[in-house]
Amino acid sequence: MIEVRLYGKLRRFTDNQDPARDSIIYIPAETGDTIEDIIRRIGIPPEEVGSTIFLNGRYVVLNRKVKDGDRLAIFPDNMAMVIV
Repeated sequence: MIEVRLYGKLRRFTDNQDPARDSIIYIPAETGDTIEDIIRRIGIPPEEVGSTIFLNGRYVVLNRKVKDGDRLAIFPDNMAMVIV
């Protein structure tokens, strides 16, 4: 399973929209899956996903492969990370 943490407006894809609690989904991992595959499987429209995505605490891009046991954090398009 992949632990997917959703933030901002993406929280609506979980059963918990309380901003004081974590919004987490567990998705089965399939061989060769990428982050983009996981997002599609959850049903999140691609245009709502921002460029801020973390895999096991590291900043990554959509075509990065995932595997069983990974932790994924996905932020929406209106919650971008600013690097200065």
